[in-house]
Amino acid sequence: MTERSRLRPGDLLPVGTVGLRSRPVRASLSLVGVAIGIAAVVAVLGITRSSQAGLLARIDRLGTDMLTVSSGQSLAGQEVPLPATAPATIARTQGVTRAAATAELAGVNAYRSDLVPSQLTGGIGVRATALDLLSAVGGTLERGTFLSGTTDRYPAAVLGHAAAQSLGIADLAGNPRIAVGGRWYVVIGILRPVDLVPEIDNSVLVGLPVAATQLGYDGHPTRIYVRTQTGRTTQVRDMLSRAADPEAPEQVAVSRPSDALTARLAAASSGTALYLGLGAVALLVGGIGIANVMIVSVLERRGEIGLRRALGAARSHVAAQFLVESVVLAAAGGAVGTVAGTIITRVLAFEHGWPPLIPPVAVVAGPAAALVIGAVAGLYPALRAARLAPVDALRGI
Repeated sequence: MTERSRLRPGDLLPVGTVGLRSRPVRASLSLVGVAIGIAAVVAVLGITRSSQAGLLARIDRLGTDMLTVSSGQSLAGQEVPLPATAPATIARTQGVTRAAATAELAGVNAYRSDLVPSQLTGGIGVRATALDLLSAVGGTLERGTFLSGTTDRYPAAVLGHAAAQSLGIADLAGNPRIAVGGRWYVVIGILRPVDLVPEIDNSVLVGLPVAATQLGYDGHPTRIYVRTQTGRTTQVRDMLSRAADPEAPEQVAVSRPSDALTARLAAASSGTALYLGLGAVALLVGGIGIANVMIVSVLERRGEIGLRRALGAARSHVAAQFLVESVVLAAAGGAVGTVAGTIITRVLAFEHGWPPLIPPVAVVAGPAAALVIGAVAGLYPALRAARLAPVDALRGI
């Protein structure tokens, strides 16, 4: 009785990788297709999670207890200035800890020199501001000092971070001056970027008294920054419109700046699905590449298949050989792609100052998806190889 041919599990891997080891360049190129798809999926998930963690950290650092009260619009669509008493009445509102008023001075621009054409404003605004602005918005100085009870009465200015860059002022050496409303103002400070209030970044800040005497400030603020007691922000928000303008609360706009940052989380999450789709397409293309390579391999190795069948190898042994070859190729691509995606995530997170976070699901799902792709891609070539009759396969030798 003839002993049935057997292929031990320990022999399956060496036999199944003969084609890969004999054609390393072709195997490497096929591996790259799967690696790109897996790297894209892992990197998208990692970068999304890292950016969200960084944004949440910013929100926690800046706080969600800040509200902004600004000029609203009438039914006719015209801007309605806030009452001059609004800062005081808001500060007395229960639950408010700080309130700092600013006023955008319409028609007043700032220039590095009085020789700059008036139409080249660079998008820089001029704002009259209360002395406690920094504590209300969480701002800090990069250079110099902020306005005080002495300097706010004189032509002194503090520049927002973006405004300083636009004006070409990087430091305070030599007491730089700028032209504001046709008068010279000495720059006494430069702010660091203020995340929650980007309008401050692109502004030149002057004191309320000097704005009233030299720049036409009429005493009506255009924006008031409010800090509330922890846990009472929503309650205070509902009261601020009436506190600012009891006669026409519907013409007062109240917003929470941190809501804009939170909205970016939703935007980032919605974009993740698109990028994951692109990664899936790349992975599919890689799988098709493996299937194509395996089919070509079957055609090139007809003689080998026929010889093995003639020596007693069963159809299942031949099918298993080519299926293992496809799975090993895809698994290697999955491993390379996972490492590449992790590296990409860490590099980008480091450049943007985010905490590098790689979701465990990405690390597990990436290689798992590669294995599935490899098995599916190798199934048809494996069955085709198994169906070859030994006589027909050996005829081509």
